[in-house]
Amino acid sequence: MLIYHIVLPSVWDSYKDRSSYQAESLQTEGFIHCSYANQLETVLKRYYENAGTVLILNIETEKLTSKLIEEPSTNNEIYPHIYGSINIDAITDVAERN
Repeated sequence: MLIYHIVLPSVWDSYKDRSSYQAESLQTEGFIHCSYANQLETVLKRYYENAGTVLILNIETEKLTSKLIEEPSTNNEIYPHIYGSINIDAITDVAERN
């Protein structure tokens, strides 16, 4: 199954050549925020509308080495959260959005 994580290009640039990626939220909240395909447009509009270019990491959940938990978040909607770093080989694509 694919899930998605949105990241700013400047942040991704510092991780793309490493073996794993860690969003700031892993340190501040204990997990990395992700979305399902049907949630992506809403999340982009809610949090990144004025961000300019963003990157969307396509993450294959079967390849993750960190724990994935589906739990309530904004508006009590269920979102996928990754409790640990994202191993780079679980990222199947990086798509640019403006």
